[in-house]
Amino acid sequence: MELFGTDGVRGKAGKKVSAVNAMRLAMATGIYFKQFARTNKILVGKDTRRSGYMIENAIVSGLTAVGFDVIQIGPMPTPAIAFLTANMRCDAGIMISASHNPYYDNGIKFFDWHGNKLNREREEEIEKIYMDDARIEAAQMVDMKIGKSKRIDDVVGRYIVHIKNSFPRTSTLWGKRVVIDCANGAGYIVGPTILQELGAEVIVMGDKPDGFNINEGCGAMHPESLAKVVLDKRADLGIALDGDADRLVLVDEKGDVIDGDKLMGVLAVHLKDQGTLKGGGMVATVMSNQGLDDYLASHGLQLLRSDVGDKYVVEMMQKNGMNFGGEQSGHVIFSDYAKTGDGIASALQALVYLVGSEKKASEAFNPYESFPQLKVNLLVDEKRPLESLEGLDTLKEKIEALGMRHLFRYSGTENKIRLLLEGKDEVKLEEIMEECKTFFKGALV
Repeated sequence: MELFGTDGVRGKAGKKVSAVNAMRLAMATGIYFKQFARTNKILVGKDTRRSGYMIENAIVSGLTAVGFDVIQIGPMPTPAIAFLTANMRCDAGIMISASHNPYYDNGIKFFDWHGNKLNREREEEIEKIYMDDARIEAAQMVDMKIGKSKRIDDVVGRYIVHIKNSFPRTSTLWGKRVVIDCANGAGYIVGPTILQELGAEVIVMGDKPDGFNINEGCGAMHPESLAKVVLDKRADLGIALDGDADRLVLVDEKGDVIDGDKLMGVLAVHLKDQGTLKGGGMVATVMSNQGLDDYLASHGLQLLRSDVGDKYVVEMMQKNGMNFGGEQSGHVIFSDYAKTGDGIASALQALVYLVGSEKKASEAFNPYESFPQLKVNLLVDEKRPLESLEGLDTLKEKIEALGMRHLFRYSGTENKIRLLLEGKDEVKLEEIMEECKTFFKGALV
């Protein structure tokens, strides 16, 4: 596919994600969803990037041109768009965000009327329409059939109430000092508000977006900034969101980043102990550490692995009747509360466990030893099919013969190849990783 990547459409604003392309993509999306339309409304939200103004207006133009009415709600987290699309009975939802990418990128994510991200088949249908000049031309409305748009600024309260309802009414965050880094992104209002209303003493970072500072030296991509404040303020926990607040990274009271796999393992066992875990286990991706498998198995739980991408995690959860899953990188999905990864909702569930455990975060979220794991990202000139690379199968066989686990994949959002090696011998891992880097640099750079 030329347009869609791992999570919607993403690229440099003004280039791949230009006003012209955004308008045409919105028209194609509107044409696709017309066949299912019940209310003739589509919800549109965005994060805090300057280019969001340009893309939002283009999307509104495209949707109204094919006869849809548009509800614009301004900067809101991606999971809020998923929730509000269903809650407000819209036929679809669109989020304008490039998530954790720098300000100069932007992206467009799509949700169906249930608030679920679109699967690959639906994305392919929209892309076919996008490429069809005749269909785009024929779908444009005239006279009274042209759609309208309106902006609603007070829906943030619906989302805040929804997320607060995931926190037990019998519990409180009173006595907990929490630092939250909002990445100068879409969660800069709702995140601190929810924590404060639940009783926490809240220290806020990254809450002054200017259109260009999203994810810049802050948030989930730079937890070292959060760690310094956690130590300085002697906080119980640090919470870092990314630009669209669908991901979180936690920092313990010692200023150490909490491993994403360990966080998910602890929360899965906690849900089991509470009697609310469904499906006998959880879903993670192929990126997760073998230590998570072993830890869950010791508690009688299974781990299923999906492709990388939270929508693939959700699809596998639904297929197997599970209500919990996530990605090592910080997308954690509690499907009883959210349709997709929700950094704020997940942070609340971590806090529920932390309060109940009566432990320090460094102890509560460190239940096992991980297998040594190395990750490297390499810039590539061209994303050639991996199966076409001569010598790759031989390299994989060598890795497997050493008892190591490997994963080589292209980024769905950047011109990079991601390399992962996992095994028990850290020295040998580093040696083989150098061999892998040399191989891929020679083949792709």
